[in-house]
Amino acid sequence: MGGRAVPAVASSVRRMTRFTRAAAAAVLACSLALPAALATAGPSVAAPVTTTAPAAAVAPDTARPALPAPTGPYAIGRTVLPLVDRSRTDPWVPTAVGRELMVTLHYPAARPGAGRPAPYATGEEARLLIEALGVGDAVPGDALARMRTHGATDARPAPGRHPLVLLSPGFGGSRWTLSHLAEDLASRGYVVASVDHAYESYGISVPGGRTLTCVACTALDEGGVHASVVTSTRAADMRFVLDRLTGPRPAWRHARVIDARRVGMAGHSIGGASAATAMAADPRIDAGVNMDGAFWEDLPAEGLRGRPFMMLGTHDGTHLPGGQDTSWDRVWPTLDGWKRWVTVAGAEHFTFSDYPVIQDRFGLPGPTLPADRAVAVTRTYVAAFFDRHLRGLARPVLDGPTAGNPEVHFQHR
Repeated sequence: MGGRAVPAVASSVRRMTRFTRAAAAAVLACSLALPAALATAGPSVAAPVTTTAPAAAVAPDTARPALPAPTGPYAIGRTVLPLVDRSRTDPWVPTAVGRELMVTLHYPAARPGAGRPAPYATGEEARLLIEALGVGDAVPGDALARMRTHGATDARPAPGRHPLVLLSPGFGGSRWTLSHLAEDLASRGYVVASVDHAYESYGISVPGGRTLTCVACTALDEGGVHASVVTSTRAADMRFVLDRLTGPRPAWRHARVIDARRVGMAGHSIGGASAATAMAADPRIDAGVNMDGAFWEDLPAEGLRGRPFMMLGTHDGTHLPGGQDTSWDRVWPTLDGWKRWVTVAGAEHFTFSDYPVIQDRFGLPGPTLPADRAVAVTRTYVAAFFDRHLRGLARPVLDGPTAGNPEVHFQHR
């Protein structure tokens, strides 16, 4: 796959990687949304590893905000797997022991309430995120880390075999910023593996009390590294995760509940672009979704070998046909299977993650699309896509506009 990026798309990586606290403060002063701050601000990375701060005291549950309730019939289990691919050199920190990944598995649980409530994030991860955004006065890090989830730690899985969905976050974000979607898919009967990619987020807590920070942010912004390095590296990350979850010696003791014949991948921003890259590199991934990400690599001549792909994005001047991000126009003809180009009116770039929920729960200004609709639209269309292509279920919501989702527009079918 080529690493070509057109000039209009290149501007988005400059926006994505040009991180300064001064910009964050200016954004906050102008009362713009939290996601807008993320698009223009980020961490100052002094070193790849920091020391984890002591955990803050836990407030009563009644004082804690919560993720939206999942919509499916299953209770949810959650477990965290630290993985290291020692066969590869990390592109951002070559002296590291290998390519280090943190994977959160959400999965259908046998019964509700069987296990400790799963945390949303570690205190250090939350602290680094809000520090990068410059919104510490509005969003205390300990309160964000204590966001209530609907998963039970290490609960026994529900019987049967379930399709697997891989999730990859946006650049700078962590896997837990896709939690509302991961929980909902798990409640509908999917095993969901949300992956944190080393040195590509504001902060990832890893074993040994370490926190990996965003070395890649500096490499892309100041080092002249092309963003295709991110997508190709994440494709290799997902191949390794698949090997460790579905191979002969799986890393998860309940891996037998995964149906390795039915695998999908979705991602936000550069994580969504990575879904296409990963599919092109790994035939085990049967279907993919790009949520508002610019494509940094062209598909090979054979496309995705007939496998389905959906592009779900904003309805502004970025991801409409002929919009500022010309990579969607360029890639669309090379998608050679079932495909959809869907846009959402009132959405902005971070609509397809947990950021609308964070804005709503902490009283921050948000985009035109309310948080409840952002959550509902993202869940509805991503789940419908995987239901159709991993389970063979009819999902008419993918066939065209519906009265129940007036924000959703079909550009191409």
